[in-house]
Amino acid sequence: MTDQQDPNSPKPMLAVFCAPSRYVQGANATAELGSVLSAMGLNGPALIVASARIEAELGATWAHTLGSAGIPFVVHRFNGECTQDEIDAGVAAARTAGSTTVIGAGGGKALDTSRAIAAECSISAVNCPTLASSDAPCSALSVVSSDAPCSALSVVYDANGSVDRYLFYRRNPDLVLVDTTIIAAAPARYLVGGMGDAVATWFEARTVIEAHRPNQLQGATTRAAEALAKLCYETLLADGPAALAAVRANSVTPALERIVEANTLLSGLGFESGGLAIAHSVHNGLTTAAGTHSFLHGEKVAFGLLVQLVVEGRPHSEFVDVVRFNRAVGLPTSLAEVGLADADLDLLRTIAARTVAAGETAHNEPFTVNASMILDGIRGADSLSRSIS
Repeated sequence: MTDQQDPNSPKPMLAVFCAPSRYVQGANATAELGSVLSAMGLNGPALIVASARIEAELGATWAHTLGSAGIPFVVHRFNGECTQDEIDAGVAAARTAGSTTVIGAGGGKALDTSRAIAAECSISAVNCPTLASSDAPCSALSVVSSDAPCSALSVVYDANGSVDRYLFYRRNPDLVLVDTTIIAAAPARYLVGGMGDAVATWFEARTVIEAHRPNQLQGATTRAAEALAKLCYETLLADGPAALAAVRANSVTPALERIVEANTLLSGLGFESGGLAIAHSVHNGLTTAAGTHSFLHGEKVAFGLLVQLVVEGRPHSEFVDVVRFNRAVGLPTSLAEVGLADADLDLLRTIAARTVAAGETAHNEPFTVNASMILDGIRGADSLSRSIS
């Protein structure tokens, strides 16, 4: 007799892993964009979403590489914010041009907009980040500055710059192409911000695994995602300061290549297929405070990780290791360093309450998390970090 599952019993959580179809990284990689697209069969007309500055910098290279590959393209001007109006204008431009691929070139907001356009038009999405400031280029993550949804995993901000809600895309980008020559020429702060986002990847994935909670794909974490998340942290410790020195010298070095991969690919795969916990929820809580709005996503996540380690009661040695890494590359370790030197108790309570809002990843911990715990964690992390020499 064959065993049959009770139809009323909960279904087992399937392990899920996702990634971009192809990842390409290296010095002067933009010059190979046309040949890479051709190799992938993406030969149709392309819409490039980019700011005037990025077009001025890369326009000649696009003309040569895409022209050599016989790929027609038009450039759609990106005006700085991923809003529904920007997305709608891009969709209209893609349809008018008969585009079969949308290429986003620039920082996170330009890539967010290009992916939303591609999703709305059901065509291929290509990300060409010019900064290594977050792990979003490889994922289905976007940040939309309006109350209207894009498509797939998006972090939607309200008019005050606070995180409003999450939305989800159907798939990851078809291609992520990272030109490390461009990354090396960007301000060093962006690379450091990317390291702040990436440093939390392993610790959040570990928590999700230990708690048997779902990852960002609503599945169990594979061993591959776990290994990538851990490698991300190990790479940061080994190469972070040297990569920062390379960017300050506008140089592409092996250490910079490894950190760009950690910030972009390892962290992107590790967070999405590994999962998020308190660190990113604290980031979302911090966005409710106007004093934090000038700080990068990764800078706020870096402080959020310290809060997570305190709330979880992790060994002091782990906390010390993260604090010292943050200091070595210039990431925040205190409230003052995220613009909240004079934060009163009411503001901290507001941040804590937002951190544990319904649906937040703080609830991926293996125990019940409430605002009081987060408030104590914020104050404790701030005090403890300042006691470390």
